[in-house]
Amino acid sequence: MANKAETIKAVAAQADVTAGDAEKTLSAFFDLVAAEVKAGGKVTWPGFGSFSMSERGARMGRNPQTGESIEIGPSRSLKLATAAAMKKQLMS
Repeated sequence: MANKAETIKAVAAQADVTAGDAEKTLSAFFDLVAAEVKAGGKVTWPGFGSFSMSERGARMGRNPQTGESIEIGPSRSLKLATAAAMKKQLMS
């Protein structure tokens, strides 16, 4: 599934609900994950994986065009640790 509309359509069909209900449900889930992770928590879905925050400290880097050293500030991103069951499913 390449985009949001296709994902919503597929979830609606699989769950036997309307596309509107599927979109509301998926949006609510993603909003919950974002809020919980932003607050420093972790969201786990057994058999799928765990969402958490990944923090990276400031570091020195290089401008690829000039070779000049530059400071790269700290960053935060969403991390997904894939569950063993999902890894197994993806490999089969």
